[in-house]
Amino acid sequence: MSTNILMPALSPTMEEGKLAKWLVKEGDAVHSGDILAEIETDKATMEFEAVDEGRIGKILVPEGTEGVKVNAPIAVLLEEGESASDAVADISTAMASIKDAVSAEAAPPKPQAKAAPAPAPVPSAAPVQPRAEVPAVGERVFASPLARRLAAQSGIDIAAVAGSGPRGRIVKADIETAAKSGVTARPVARAQAPAAIGLPGVVPLPDARLFYKPDDVAEIPHDMMRKSIAKRLTSAMTLIPHFYLTVDCNIGALMAVRARLNAAAPKGDGAYKLSVNDFIVKACALALKRVPEVNASWTDDAILRHRHADIGVAVALDFGLITPIVFRAEELGLAEISNRVKDLAGKARNKQLKPAEFEGGSFAISNLGMFGIREFTAVINPPHAAILAVGAGEERAIVKDGKIEAATMMTVTMSCDHRVIDGATGARFLQVFKTYIEDPAAMLL
Repeated sequence: MSTNILMPALSPTMEEGKLAKWLVKEGDAVHSGDILAEIETDKATMEFEAVDEGRIGKILVPEGTEGVKVNAPIAVLLEEGESASDAVADISTAMASIKDAVSAEAAPPKPQAKAAPAPAPVPSAAPVQPRAEVPAVGERVFASPLARRLAAQSGIDIAAVAGSGPRGRIVKADIETAAKSGVTARPVARAQAPAAIGLPGVVPLPDARLFYKPDDVAEIPHDMMRKSIAKRLTSAMTLIPHFYLTVDCNIGALMAVRARLNAAAPKGDGAYKLSVNDFIVKACALALKRVPEVNASWTDDAILRHRHADIGVAVALDFGLITPIVFRAEELGLAEISNRVKDLAGKARNKQLKPAEFEGGSFAISNLGMFGIREFTAVINPPHAAILAVGAGEERAIVKDGKIEAATMMTVTMSCDHRVIDGATGARFLQVFKTYIEDPAAMLL
């Protein structure tokens, strides 16, 4: 009997993916472990292996298709001796299930049937009456987002329309009736104030398209990575109570050690080129072992204290941001950390990271020093309880022994999850980190 090949869940958070490329064609024989296709998730492009043996009878989802739901049939696998004609019913059923799923998602929501409603207090057939008193420009007008969009597209002054919704809210039907009645827009300032602040309840943000003419903007559709970033960071800033701690580090000694080690680096096998960020990863790893309260994650039932310093290093990509992880960084030397970070960054830029290489971790580093940013704050990346934002190393005037002198300084700011880390705990971590950064030899102890 034929078997449906389903869209796999290649990460715990994956809900849909893009079938980037088929590596087999109809009629090909496949064995367990053969690579069938390349699947693109919100973070990486990964290979999809066959689990069963057989022959590809029908490819249901062509390559390049986006938004394929997890567990949706993407192909049909025939058993040995089975022909495609023997599996026509199974193929038709699988394809019908895909079409039904796509149609259900693409179709607009149908209005719910109402049981013989009584005559409405305001007859829907009656023309919409203008407001007795037109609000001033900038005054709050209660209307649904759809009604606002239709009013903007139809050139209707929404402030002059009386709403028939709850508490006078303007809805779609009011705009349609107003359009038939000839209500037009009055001159207003181009940039109007959005919803007033401090109203009870949750007020949805206005659609940006309401404020611009279509010819003035270019719409760039969201890809899967951008949607995932927006969802995760909005959730993090909403649900995690952030607080921030900042410290300045004198990295003069570190720069000298770095230059000396790079000058002595071998060629060929064992070659390395250390960056300041490699020292920061190592210093953070050792500081996490010294202050284990920071090397933790929040759950509703308990705080998870991690045994190893698994540090994510933020990598900026043309299409978003990803944080591959250097696992057990406290056990690695600087050269190995450097090579691992370079390898992970290369995979990230080619979307070749595996989920195990970027999911989890216990701490993160975001370094914008190479862009000349002096200091900034970063958003915590769950399940981490902290992230270190690293600024540029630059010469500054400092006071030492009562004298003003120049020094190479670097400002770092740690964002902390206050559910896990208290202020004093975060301060102790930064003290230890500062000790390692300002005296790299201390990392050998």
